[in-house]
Amino acid sequence: MDNVSSTFFLAGLNETTKNRFTLFSLILLCYCVILLVNICLIVTIILDKNLHDPMYILLCTFCMNGLYGTAGFYPKFLWDLLSPVHVISYSGCLVQALVMYSFACGELSILSVMAYDRFVAICRPLEYHSIMSKPRLFKLVCFSWLTPFCVVGINIYLTSRLQLCSPYIARLFCSNWIIVTLACFPAETIVNSIFAYISIIVYMFHVFFILWSYMYLIKTCVNSIENRAKFMQTCVPHLTSLLIFLVTILFDVMHMRYGSKSLPQTIQNFIAIEFLVIPPLMNPLIYGFKLTKVRNRIISLIKKSYILLTL
Repeated sequence: MDNVSSTFFLAGLNETTKNRFTLFSLILLCYCVILLVNICLIVTIILDKNLHDPMYILLCTFCMNGLYGTAGFYPKFLWDLLSPVHVISYSGCLVQALVMYSFACGELSILSVMAYDRFVAICRPLEYHSIMSKPRLFKLVCFSWLTPFCVVGINIYLTSRLQLCSPYIARLFCSNWIIVTLACFPAETIVNSIFAYISIIVYMFHVFFILWSYMYLIKTCVNSIENRAKFMQTCVPHLTSLLIFLVTILFDVMHMRYGSKSLPQTIQNFIAIEFLVIPPLMNPLIYGFKLTKVRNRIISLIKKSYILLTL
């Protein structure tokens, strides 16, 4: 199979053709809500100078990452719902896999930087502004964006070198692991597997760092009412986001590796896209309601908009 001129067929939609218009409406509504809540939070933080602290800038980065990841899936998926044939070019497939999995890895990178930020804010409050200076914050934001892109990019490059023997992907979108399983010669995928496991270990360290940080913070905050209040206000949203993301991504990974093919296609599809639906939708809502400054600013903007519309 010629990788340059090949076309992949996405077989995940084969059992949903009867309800495609209903599904299209629901998915479009979901994507619009994701765009609305994330853009609302981003614009709120950008416009309000009182929210230009490191914690809120990282939150803004978090929401931007959500928009980046969902842009790799929803427009193509909505187009497929209205198309009789669900195809994607080979290069388009690799780009889609790069975008969505660098988004997933980016979520962990940003959450780890957020955990570091909260660790410094609570455990070393007097040194917070000197440690989380603008140059360091810029470096941390670059780390949270570039590291996932490079790690996933190397995986995608290794995949692009394989000779493939099947154009059929039994999913709604392109997955690097699925593409590797289409290789004509499994022996050629050894390097892919090694680097994939190295990538998994790297991001497992991210998870361990986040968990260790919050365990240390909980231990530190137990005996201080002020620190407990700060922890509940600013750290609980991070932990909730981490839990939601880990659960959704774990379902996807476990299903890809060990899932039963006898499951109905609809259930398989839902498991596959959970990490593209729940975290990007829930994260802005969690932070918007929990963080007082953000919530008050959003309410103020809504009131001003309402007044202007009623004039």
